[in-house]
Amino acid sequence: MTTTFSHVTVLLDEAVEALAVRPEGLYVDGTFGRGGHSRAILARLKSGSLLGFDKDPQAIQSGQALAAEDGRFVIVQRSFADIGEELLQRAWMGRTDGVLLDLGVSSPQLDDPERGFSFMHDGPLDMRMDPSRGISAAEWIATAPEDEISRVFKEYGEERFAKRMARAVVQRRDVTPFTRTADLAQVLTDANPAWEKGKHPATRAFQGIRIFINNELGDLERGLEAAFESLAIGGRLVVISFHSLEDRIVKLFMRRLAKGEADKLPRNLPIRTQAFEPRALLVGKPVYASEAELSVNPRSRSAVMRIAEKLR
Repeated sequence: MTTTFSHVTVLLDEAVEALAVRPEGLYVDGTFGRGGHSRAILARLKSGSLLGFDKDPQAIQSGQALAAEDGRFVIVQRSFADIGEELLQRAWMGRTDGVLLDLGVSSPQLDDPERGFSFMHDGPLDMRMDPSRGISAAEWIATAPEDEISRVFKEYGEERFAKRMARAVVQRRDVTPFTRTADLAQVLTDANPAWEKGKHPATRAFQGIRIFINNELGDLERGLEAAFESLAIGGRLVVISFHSLEDRIVKLFMRRLAKGEADKLPRNLPIRTQAFEPRALLVGKPVYASEAELSVNPRSRSAVMRIAEKLR
């Protein structure tokens, strides 16, 4: 029996509005998930096309089903960090009218214990978006030095008790290796002396491991650059983030484009006037989920959407 895990798309209407979809335009959904945003974009297209990206094989199955229904849509199993390479092959570079990135983990990934993302459901300790590539969380935890585990908890999970929790993990793995999410979550909980009210003690450490295993921040930095370069003049980059590390990267990237890039150049180097000219316009203020959306989808509470429009 196959279990179906539902997914509620965050900031659905707001994101599609932000893209300012043109009926004949070329658009990219860099994080297809279960296709909520893609379907809404397709509903506004006529002769235009939409290209979807996702690493998750289950998301790819959903995307292939949509592609079979709608010839304007194509999906590829790649990270959105590879947008540049893919769009070059398709002659879309510099012609794309909009790119949407909805970051983070989808509800089906969190809710399916077999994916190993959640500390709330026991399952194999994996956490890979694409289980066919890279090493699992269990493999990494079995071999990583204590200081590396601590760094991952602190830098990517923003866990203030990172050292203490990493030490507990290493001490326990020397006796019995970690293979299950519930087991790791319990050790992390026991090692955490204080945590935020309403938040599981293992939340930040699990976040750190997931981000590290999937190279999420590295993919984001690479993907943002490629996505912006792919845009036509007037095209829009729309990004939905779910935690402060992602949002900080997005905010600084867009701010740099909006201010011009002269401040990136070495001192005493002659600077052309063009370097002071902004490459992007920041469209509106950051957008957050409405009270109505929060009432039906609590996971949207941490979402923040930022929009940039390409000027040159």
